[in-house]
Amino acid sequence: MTHTVHPYAHRLGIIRDWKSRWFATDKKSFRENIAVDQAIRTFFKKRGKGMHIADVEIERGANEVRVMIHTARPGLVIGRSGENAAKLRGDLSRIIASKSTASTKPTVKLDIMEIRQPETSAAVVGYLVAEGLEKRMPFRRVLKGTVEKVMAVREVIGVRIVISGRLGGADMSRTEQIKRGRIPLQTFRANIDYAQVEAVLPYGVIGIKVWIYLGETFAEDAAKQGARREQAQQQPQMANGGRR
Repeated sequence: MTHTVHPYAHRLGIIRDWKSRWFATDKKSFRENIAVDQAIRTFFKKRGKGMHIADVEIERGANEVRVMIHTARPGLVIGRSGENAAKLRGDLSRIIASKSTASTKPTVKLDIMEIRQPETSAAVVGYLVAEGLEKRMPFRRVLKGTVEKVMAVREVIGVRIVISGRLGGADMSRTEQIKRGRIPLQTFRANIDYAQVEAVLPYGVIGIKVWIYLGETFAEDAAKQGARREQAQQQPQMANGGRR
């Protein structure tokens, strides 16, 4: 029998890093950190609808929690004069305080990173497909137009989109897919971005899966990407509610 493995988990420690980076001293703090991480991601999934938030990374220090948001629409996340970012940081502080039992509450830092090429992010592409379906556009037209837009980007080598549910309002659910290029899922050094998105329609929920192949990543490339990411974290577009 075949085994389907998540493309991200399949490459952890090879070309991918953990999305939550921290160490727990005991089982109690480990449980709390897991609960806080899940609450933060659930919060952004509900609150970030329409903001095209592709990824949420969490880092913990001794007395602080750092949340890094990767979005294709940083202007919506930051808001006018940083008002929306300040509200988000305040909500994150309340979520962490409600889940934590420590006497001293950690400080919260919110960094917003811009995705400069949205078509290379599987989550953003999934949001685009979901928006098209929720506008009652024909699903085949949405799939074809989205794939052509993604393949027009030079970095993209292959893309695959699968949608399933009551497509077109049919009584029986079915699955449709479209693929361009190649998606080498069994190659560990293949940089494949993967995301699952849901489109909520009056007659049911339609599931969307997106794979995007961006070429092969080797050890030296991964080291360079890690250095660039650390540099971006030190100089984010928005730090602590202010625009730079």
